[in-house]
Amino acid sequence: MRTNLLIIPAVKAAVEGFQSADKPSWNRLFASKAELYDNGSPRDMRCFTQEALGCQRFLSIDRVANNGLYVEGEFYSEKAGSYRAYFNFELNNAARIRRLDIGMVEDAG
Repeated sequence: MRTNLLIIPAVKAAVEGFQSADKPSWNRLFASKAELYDNGSPRDMRCFTQEALGCQRFLSIDRVANNGLYVEGEFYSEKAGSYRAYFNFELNNAARIRRLDIGMVEDAG
């Protein structure tokens, strides 16, 4: 999968760490007390990392917005199959991820 559309180093590293199920690299990118929201609901970051990395991945990245902080594309989950998903990152002043919103992209049709 191409990650050349990802222009923010922390976002690119997070997506690449997620794709390769590299939990140590993924965890290092987050600020202490980082928040995770899954389809608008708070979720425990540690549980998400254990459950998702290695079982979920982007199949493609088709859209990057919000100055490089929003990533959208075709996504695969061993439990749910394929669907469109987004990751929206918020960074702190030290360029560490302070909040990550993830979810399914609603069909506009």
